[in-house]
Amino acid sequence: MLHGKYKTKLLGSAILLAALPTMANVANGDFEQWTGNTPSSWTTIDSGISLTHSTSTVKSGSSAAAINVTTASQSNTDLLQQISVEAGKTYEFSVDVYHTEGKVKARLYIDGYQGYSNQAQTNQWQTISHSYTPSSNKIINVGLRFYDVSGFDGSETVYIDNFLPNTDGGSATSCNDNSLTLTLNTDNYGSETSWAVNNDQGSSVANGSGYASNTQYNEQLCLTDGAYTLVVSDSYGDGMCCNVGNGSYTLTQGSTELANGASFNSTDSTSFTLGGGSGDGDGTNPTPTGYYVTTQGLSGYALKTELYNIINNHSSQGYSAIWNFYDSSARDKYFENDNSILDMYSEKTNGSDSYTYTAVSDQCGNYSGEGNCYNREHSFPKSWFGGTNEPMNSDVHHIYATDGYVNSKRSNYPFGEVASASFTSTNGSKVGTATSSLNYSGTVFEPIDEFKGDFARAYFYMATRYENVIGSWQNNTTASNAVLNGTSNQVFESWVVTMLLNWHNADPVSQMELDRNQAVYEFQGNRNPYIDHPEFVDMIW
Repeated sequence: MLHGKYKTKLLGSAILLAALPTMANVANGDFEQWTGNTPSSWTTIDSGISLTHSTSTVKSGSSAAAINVTTASQSNTDLLQQISVEAGKTYEFSVDVYHTEGKVKARLYIDGYQGYSNQAQTNQWQTISHSYTPSSNKIINVGLRFYDVSGFDGSETVYIDNFLPNTDGGSATSCNDNSLTLTLNTDNYGSETSWAVNNDQGSSVANGSGYASNTQYNEQLCLTDGAYTLVVSDSYGDGMCCNVGNGSYTLTQGSTELANGASFNSTDSTSFTLGGGSGDGDGTNPTPTGYYVTTQGLSGYALKTELYNIINNHSSQGYSAIWNFYDSSARDKYFENDNSILDMYSEKTNGSDSYTYTAVSDQCGNYSGEGNCYNREHSFPKSWFGGTNEPMNSDVHHIYATDGYVNSKRSNYPFGEVASASFTSTNGSKVGTATSSLNYSGTVFEPIDEFKGDFARAYFYMATRYENVIGSWQNNTTASNAVLNGTSNQVFESWVVTMLLNWHNADPVSQMELDRNQAVYEFQGNRNPYIDHPEFVDMIW
C-alpha cells in the first residue's frame, strides 16, 4: 500500500501519487522542525493533548509527532494551523496516522470536520485524505481532532506524519501526464485485495496491496500515454462482493470511467488506452506523447531548465513567414467568428469590433490611424533582445497580429496596469502612467483583461525558451532594464513577476490559446508549456 509523498514510486512510465498539482501552504507538515516538544508552525495545540518529538515511530524523514491524548473532552483535542487557499482550486489533503492501542481515533479537519482514521488498525501507518475546493479566497484551519472510543483509559499515544500538501519538506509531486484515480472499497477481508496496472509489455508500472477491511482508498496514478491493463485480484478467490461484504473498485480519468468491478473470482482485468498527453482526457489540447515526460518530479528553476531543454530547438521559419502563419492560424473563430484577423489590441470581446481586417490584403503597409492595417507585434519587444536577432525575432509564440497604429503606440513600453491613460484603443487597451500598486512608476501598456493571461504566458515562455541568453538582455534598453532583472532563473523584476502571476491566474488558458499553441507547434516545432500545463507557472515562480 503506497501513501504519502514520500512513498511516491516511479515505476517505468508511471507514478503513484498521494497528492495532485494544486498546492497549499501546510507549514512543517513533515514534522521535521521542532522547538523542544513544540512543532513549528502548528499554532493551535489544545490542552487535552501533549506533543513530543518522535524519532523512533516515523513514516518518513527523520521525525514525526507523538500525540498523547489525555482527555475524553473532544472539544479540547485540536492540533491546527491556518493556511491560505484560492477560490476554485482543488486541494488534496492527507495525513499519515499510527494508532497504538485503538481507543482513540483521529479526524481530519479541513475548514470543517472530515473523515476519521480506523482506530482498530493498530501498529501500522494509515492515511486519511480529503479533497477540498474553496468557493472563495480565504484563510482556513487545517489539522486534526482526536476522539476517544469505548475502552479509553485516559491516556493514549497516536503518531502523525506527512500532513500534505507540505511546502517545507518540498512540494508533493505533480502529475504532468494522465492523472487517474483508482477508488477501492474493500470488503470484510481487505487484506485479500491487491491490484496492478501493467503496460503493453506486461510489466507492472503501479500496484498496491495490504488494505484494511471495509475501508475506502483513493489511489492516485500518473501514467504516460499508452496501452495498459488494470488487474484487480482477490487472494481467496471470491472477489470483492458480495458474499463477504460489498466491496468494489472504479478507475477514472477525470469524469471518464475506465474500469469498474465488484463480483469476480480470483482476478478481474480491464484494458484501456491513454492518449493526448494533456492529462485531462478531453482531447482539446493534443500534446505529443511524452513531450513533458522528463519534467516528472521537478519544480522550481530545475523544472524551468528542463522545459528549456525540451523547447529550445525550434525551427525558425523566418520573419516573413509569420504572414503565412497569420493567414492560416490568426483568424477570429471565437468572438464574432467572422474569419477576420483576430487583433488582440482592438478585438471587442463583448460586442462588434470597430473594424475588421481581411487576411493578407490588410497587412501593413502604412498607417495613419487605428483601423488602417495589421502588422506583426512583438509582445516581448525586439529592442529588448537587441533587434532582429534570430530566433527571437521570428518566434511566433510571442508575436501577435495587431493593429499597426496601436502597436506603434505601445512602442516598447512594458506591459502594466494604467492609472492615467494618454491613449486608449477602440477595445480599451491603454498607454499611460502605471498605477502606484504596480510598484513601477514609468509608462506602461495595458491590454484588456481577456488577453492578459495570454501575454503573461507568452512572457513566461520567453523567460524559459531563452533561458540561456535572457540574463544578458537587461541593459539593452531603458524598458528592458525596468522589466528584466539580469538573471536566467527568475528573469523578471519582482513587480513584473507579481503582475504576470496575477494575470495568469485571473485569465486562464482559453480555447483560442490551445488552438494557437498547437498551430505554432506545427509551424515551428515547439510548444508553450505554460499553455499545456498552466500549473507549471506557480511551480516555478
